[in-house]
Order: sequence, then structure tokens, then C-alpha cells
Amino acid sequence: MIEIGIDSFASAMYGDNNTLSSVEAMEQLLQRIEFADQVGLDVFGIGEHHKKEFLDSATAVILSAAAARTKQIRLTSAVSVLSAADPVRVYQSFATLDLISKGRAEIVVGRGSSIEAYPLFGFELNDYDKLFKEKLELLLQVRDNEFVTWSGKFRAPLNNLPVYPRAIQEKLPVWLGVGGSPESFVRAGTLGLPLMVAVIGGQTHRFRPLIDLYREAGQANGFKPEELRVGLHSPGYVSATNESAVAEYYPGYAELWTKLGLERGWPPVTKEKFDYLADEKGVLVLGNPEQVAEKILRHSDALGGISRFTFQMDNAGLTHSQLMNAIELIGTKVKPLIQ
Repeated sequence: MIEIGIDSFASAMYGDNNTLSSVEAMEQLLQRIEFADQVGLDVFGIGEHHKKEFLDSATAVILSAAAARTKQIRLTSAVSVLSAADPVRVYQSFATLDLISKGRAEIVVGRGSSIEAYPLFGFELNDYDKLFKEKLELLLQVRDNEFVTWSGKFRAPLNNLPVYPRAIQEKLPVWLGVGGSPESFVRAGTLGLPLMVAVIGGQTHRFRPLIDLYREAGQANGFKPEELRVGLHSPGYVSATNESAVAEYYPGYAELWTKLGLERGWPPVTKEKFDYLADEKGVLVLGNPEQVAEKILRHSDALGGISRFTFQMDNAGLTHSQLMNAIELIGTKVKPLIQ
């Protein structure tokens, strides 16, 4: 069975004429999480950024507020930038979320494709991978042991010190969020961690060789195939018809990704490029419920089977009402079609 959910960066972007306050944007986000729970979605994730247009710098705080308003939906980071954080505090925050949510907390950790957290918290980008490797090791030790003895380069050592509170779940789920680095896929498999693959461009099936690396590394280290779960995070949107989905989604997508392109050296978005990404093999999971369900299943087959799919729907120009409508369609139409 494929779990279906939403990932959000707590975006306050509603186009160039946005007059929405941060208070209003946060309240609307919590309403969307509450509604996602009501319509039967499996998971809701909140990212981590430290930029003006996003409100998700304190991920666990948002998720804890959502936990008090929901009953069934699992609540996760998407992703926590572990390299620029203290793993002990990350565990404590999500263990607390686990208590508040009565066992519904998860963590997706990664190095972060946005790098603003590194200078903000005093870390060097030259240590990008070393930081993550060391801090992931500590996070897993804290997750698995009440008393921890550990030493490393980037943090003070721990000598048989306890870490509290403890999560309700015996093993708080820790997923490894990855982009396109083969080393990251192998690392997740070697550790036997579930894998969350963020595919934000191109054609999704091209990630199959990397996912094969993950599964091969996992099985070589003694993990069973059913333990090696794969999640897929992709931009997408659902509306009543394919035409309305494109009409509502494209203007804001073009605005947002053209702006990101100026920062990262990508060319501006064109309608031709958008149509390529929205075709049957492209990354954009966009259209009416039937088309979207078919595409998720097609992606799953192409990747050798996925356990979770999450829509990233934050987009300049999409209104709260449109997002609520999309969540309703995903919960009442797309998920039943997939299952």
C-alpha cells in the first residue's frame, strides 16, 4: 500500500500582490493539516528554511500545534537540516512531538538543498557532508539508547548521559532525505533507513539506478527488502480537470521556479518546459484525480515500488481555497484510486 501525504514549506507566498500576514498564513497552514487528517491522508510534512518567504524555521513547533488539532495523520519534518542542528535537540523536539501526537511523529533528515542554515548557525559549507555523517550517527544513537556515550569533531562529547524525553514509539522513524547523490542512497541502505527521494525536476524514472543502489546496499548489510522503504516527494497539484489544474498551477509555478533559477543559475521556466515536466514520465504530478493516481502508480512501477508519495504544493499564486480543494481531492479521490 502506498501512503499519500502533503509536504509544505509553510509558504506565505501568494503571488506578487500578497497581503497575507504571517499570522494568517500560519493559521491557514494549520487548517490545511487538520483538513488533511479529516479526509484521510496518511502524512503531513513541514520543511525547514530560514528565509523571509517561508515560515518553517521551527518545524517541530508547527507540527506540535498540528498534533493538538489532528487525530490520525502522521507528522514529519520534510526535511530537518541535520547538518546545521544539534542531534540531541532534534531528537528531544521530535520525541516531544511524539508525546503530544500520541505516537505519530517522524523525522526526515537531510543536508539541505538551501544552505542559509549553515552560516546562520556557524557551520562551514566545506564540512557539508562530514557534518551530516557525524550528526546522523549521533541522532541514531540517541534514538536507540537512553544513555549515550559518543564523541565527534563538531560537538562536545557525551559520556554515558541520558537524553529525555523518550518517544512513545520504540524506534522513532528516521527517514533519510536525498536528492541526486549516489553516496546518500548508499548511506541510507547501509544504515537500513527508509529513503525519501526528492525529485523536483526532469523525469522520475531516471532515479531508478540510484534506488537500486539503495536496495543493494541495504540487502548487503542484512536488511530485508520490506525494511527498505522508499518515499517519493514531488511537486504536484490536483484539480477537478486537467485543464483547471494547469491553469491554476502553471502561473505560480513559473513565477516561483524562475525566481529560484535566478538564485541557482537555472534558466527561466517556459510553458514548453512545463509541459515536458507534466507529461507521463515528468516530475510534475498534476491533473485530475484519475490522471494523478495513474501517474503515481506509474512512478512507483518505474522505481521498483514506493511506500509513500508526498505532494509539494506550495506555489506562488495558489490560494488557501485552492489548496484545500486539492487536499480534499487527494484524500477522497486520489488515495482510494491508488489503494
